[in-house]
Amino acid sequence: MKTIKEHIKQGTFKPVYLLCGTEEYLKTLYCGKLKDAILDGGDEMNYSRYEGRGIDADEVIRMAETLPFFAERRLIAIEDSGWFKSQSPMADYLRTMPASTILIFKESEVDKRNRLYKAVKEIGCISEMNGLDEANLKVFAASVLKDGGKRITAAATEYFLSKTGSDMNHIRNELEKLICYAYDREVITEADIDAVCTEQITGKIFQMTEAVALKNQKRALALYYDLIAVRERPLTILYLLIRQFNLLLRTRDLVGHRASNAEIAKKLSIPPYTVSKYITQSKNFSDARLKEAIAFGTDIEERVKTGRMADQIGVELFLLRYSM
Repeated sequence: MKTIKEHIKQGTFKPVYLLCGTEEYLKTLYCGKLKDAILDGGDEMNYSRYEGRGIDADEVIRMAETLPFFAERRLIAIEDSGWFKSQSPMADYLRTMPASTILIFKESEVDKRNRLYKAVKEIGCISEMNGLDEANLKVFAASVLKDGGKRITAAATEYFLSKTGSDMNHIRNELEKLICYAYDREVITEADIDAVCTEQITGKIFQMTEAVALKNQKRALALYYDLIAVRERPLTILYLLIRQFNLLLRTRDLVGHRASNAEIAKKLSIPPYTVSKYITQSKNFSDARLKEAIAFGTDIEERVKTGRMADQIGVELFLLRYSM
């Protein structure tokens, strides 16, 4: 992102950009910033956009060969083409593309061994945009609220993020709801957050696992029934519980091998700011207990799928057993 900011500031651009990673908000944001800078504000005549796995590469090449109309540059944006996971003629074409054409790829999945990926790395710019750490998410939330004429305390921000998770699109949507809800009040409170914010299921699962670890059976079941009340499927909840216990087991292993927080976040594919919480939670279990819970949960899942156990009862059994 820093490199792209420099290119925009200086007005000098690479022939091709690849924006990849897990954070859709940042990829969309920087696609827009590049577009505005490259086309000098709003030149739609020299802008083309393609999306999806069915993009015709030959059509893109024909468009790229077309000289810009009364402008210095032509911009082509390509989203989720799948070309970075397969073969594409674009890998060879990039090196012969007219200097007046710039390509921006916005991709959810890439293979770094792919020929197109290597070509972009050689002649262009690759920016991997993943989740922000907790400090930067707090800054992001505060800036959105400031634009809406609102403020929030540090404690309320932490509470807000614990409910929303780290997806920036979801965070922004929830903040917009808070701005509207608070109306003529300046300060956003935890009561406001409870009143209007939608809690992500992963946040509930984390709290549920915490309750299990602390042997708080009543809270674990209350959180479970809250999810059932909003029509979450019991098997989905069980799957996420098993996944959570597996993540905790892997966290313990990585901590034992002295992995850094950044390494843990990357290997587990979790937001960087949550690593310390996973480490803390993992200390409440032994390796043996986590392995047993994973095996027991998997067995319940198999029983439910084969009709030998009701799904809601199966999850209740899991929670009761491990919160005793």
